[in-house]
Amino acid sequence: MKERRKAQRVPYHAVITVDSVYNQEQIIHENREIPIEILDISKGGIGFTATEDLPVSFYFNAKIDLGNDRLFYSVLHIVRKEEIEGVYHYGCEFTGLADILSLYIDAFQDELTNQ
Repeated sequence: MKERRKAQRVPYHAVITVDSVYNQEQIIHENREIPIEILDISKGGIGFTATEDLPVSFYFNAKIDLGNDRLFYSVLHIVRKEEIEGVYHYGCEFTGLADILSLYIDAFQDELTNQ
């Protein structure tokens, strides 16, 4: 498979809760907490797993905490999904990530590289 990523992924393990998943026409899972486990992060987006079957092409809001006062909120767009043994693996893209937030991710990657 050809590598299509524009930004380097780094491991990032966190569990966050999603309270609604939506697109322009509908909201699903509104006011119901859905735990997801983030596996990696890049300037382009995140990879995560969940036991919930979430639809591709939908969006959700996330709070990402990279430590050292690097906390930001972002909208994520689900672009791919794969089920493996009852667990769903997702790929998401950040939507409208501000330049300063991209710098947070760069600094986080540098920290991991220098450890």
